[in-house]
Amino acid sequence: MTITGEEQGGAGRDGPWWWERPRGAVLDVGLAAVSAVECAVEGVPFAHEAGLPVPVGVLFGLLVGSTLVLRRRWPIAVVLVGIAVSPAAMGFLLGVVGLYTLAACEVPRRITATLTSMSLVATFVVMYVRTSGDQGASQSLVIVLSVFVAVALTVPPVLLGLYIGARRRLMESLQERADSLERELSLLADRAEERAEWARTEERTRIAREMHDVVAHRVSLMVVHAAALEAVAVKDPERAAKNAALVGDMGRQALTELREMLGVLRAAESPKRAPAAAASAARATVAALVGSFEDGPGPSLGELEALVGQSRAAGMVVELDVRGAGAGYPAEVEQTAYRVVQEALTNCHKHAPGARVVVRLAHREGEVAMQVENGPCGADVVQPGLPSGGNGLVGMRERVLGLGGVFVSGATEEGGFRVSVVLPCVLRGA
Repeated sequence: MTITGEEQGGAGRDGPWWWERPRGAVLDVGLAAVSAVECAVEGVPFAHEAGLPVPVGVLFGLLVGSTLVLRRRWPIAVVLVGIAVSPAAMGFLLGVVGLYTLAACEVPRRITATLTSMSLVATFVVMYVRTSGDQGASQSLVIVLSVFVAVALTVPPVLLGLYIGARRRLMESLQERADSLERELSLLADRAEERAEWARTEERTRIAREMHDVVAHRVSLMVVHAAALEAVAVKDPERAAKNAALVGDMGRQALTELREMLGVLRAAESPKRAPAAAASAARATVAALVGSFEDGPGPSLGELEALVGQSRAAGMVVELDVRGAGAGYPAEVEQTAYRVVQEALTNCHKHAPGARVVVRLAHREGEVAMQVENGPCGADVVQPGLPSGGNGLVGMRERVLGLGGVFVSGATEEGGFRVSVVLPCVLRGA
């Protein structure tokens, strides 16, 4: 089956049979009817010349002219019919429309050139034979007239068909490119939305981790001091007052840090934000959030002594072992190291009250290593009843792995628990 360019593709097809659109079917049926009437009229002299009954000639003309209805389905067959009936001097409209359709459709150009040449030669021969018998007409005039008629009936419809076919293919190519561009834009929009959603999720995760690390440690110490205060309130009023002061200080610090975080979150909010800017806005929010309570100067390895002192003040036996001389580490490394030790001590308050804790810090070439290990908890120690959401170790692991470090945690043979971390001094991508 050979079809024209406008019938390619099945998108939007709503016409009968091989037509893409109803108007195409109406046009072809109308052309076939006109061609059938023309050929039927031309069939009368053909019947006289061939010695056939007139009804036979008329019926033959009707059949030949009606083949034009197949021009979109089989354009090659229509052109061949037109060439075959050219000696009978019929099918003018059939030949012209058939050549136009052939040139406009998607058939090999060699076939179009061959059939066009055959039609040109057939028209020239028929015209020459019919005009050469006229008296008073010179041979050169007959040849010129035959060539003119053959070219006039063959070349213009073929050139018009080639132009229309090329224009149609160009429009289809532009439409395909537009559709492809629309699909790519839709895909980019979907990816931008996915990245924005990923950025929002990452932002929520980091905010939750920061709030857990900053607030949970101080609240845990408050609970420990409150328990000690309850135990010594009657026996040792001086110590009770000291513990009450510590609880107040811890509470104020926790509230201050919580207000700072909530203030940054409110300042980072905007009424409307384009999806394409969501990722950068999320990063800016997290940077502002982290910077608001970590910069100036923010937690660092130099504050580990104070951090350990807070746990000692809460009654925990903590040993700090620092080896090597610390160089100037990036702020992210200092803050991550501090948060790891802070969360490990918080877990010791929660799960190992009364146990001896050892905090080791080693400054090595190109890296810094930390280890927080606690011994087994005494059987007679009263648990403080601190809630645990199970996010402490997860948060520490995320922090360390995000900087390209190594995180290992697990129970010891003595019944305690150990957290070991190694952080590189040079960050990836720095």
